[in-house]
Amino acid sequence: MSASTIDPRYPIGKFQPADYSKSQFEKWVNDLRVLPLSMENALLNLDEHQLDTPYREDGWTIRQLVHHVADSHMNAYIRFKWTLTEDHPTIKTYDEKSWARLKDGLTLPTNISVTLLHALHSRWVELVSSLDQEQLQRKFFHPEQKKDISLWDLLGTYAWHSRHHVAHILVARENKGWD
Repeated sequence: MSASTIDPRYPIGKFQPADYSKSQFEKWVNDLRVLPLSMENALLNLDEHQLDTPYREDGWTIRQLVHHVADSHMNAYIRFKWTLTEDHPTIKTYDEKSWARLKDGLTLPTNISVTLLHALHSRWVELVSSLDQEQLQRKFFHPEQKKDISLWDLLGTYAWHSRHHVAHILVARENKGWD
């Protein structure tokens, strides 16, 4: 399937939950481990004009997308920590679209967030790698979704989220002939 026939909103498809297995756990942890370098490589040699171009029609700019990943992953890391240290916490949600329109997301160089992702993911991978199956079943309450979410499902969601947004950039590069 060529980049032009892929659904631009979901270039790798939508997240598919999976039952716990050691191999799935290792795959998802590896997705977190490689995200910073994958993001860095996807951005390689893009100029300011390209970074300020939407990655898809009606989408954020590539710059906003990179800063969104940092914002989102910081929130997910904190949700892991709350869930591991509190009994069934209700997490704090945030308006990701409003965050993406703030000045830092519109103007800062992407390397700021890529650097942040390198540090954040080092810590996150260290934390997640230490968890056992019982800890991964701990849950928090998501007030917008009005449901409990396990750390296992959150791990899978963010492994997918990592690959999902890197794919957005790679598909945009291909569609715009930026390679």
